[in-house]
Amino acid sequence: MADSSLAQAHGRFIRGSASKVRRVLDQIRGRTYRDALIMLEFMPYRSTGPITKVLRSAVANAENNLGLDPSSLVIKTATADMGPSMKRYRPRAQGRAFAIKKQTCHISIAVAPSDKSTTTMEESD
Repeated sequence: MADSSLAQAHGRFIRGSASKVRRVLDQIRGRTYRDALIMLEFMPYRSTGPITKVLRSAVANAENNLGLDPSSLVIKTATADMGPSMKRYRPRAQGRAFAIKKQTCHISIAVAPSDKSTTTMEESD
């Protein structure tokens, strides 16, 4: 597979921990675009919203920039890395302060045409 047929999208500074986002990304990695959208729609996790947004963006990049058909796309890579933590403080008893870290993450998704569709197109030429 050539790198020229790989379309990517990134979602940065997404509220939520990277480990909770990875739990969803592990389920959709390697699946077709259509199957991944169906799975994301019915998963009970809060992180499916931002993941769906990044996935749609990656497919739009493939469609507009590379001229690929969305029905032939497969999720090649899907990663979630830690972003910066927002530090907040909650008041506690006797004048103490309790630190709270609100985590963020960076989501990266890359889609490419499936190997089956490229081989069938080459055979038909």
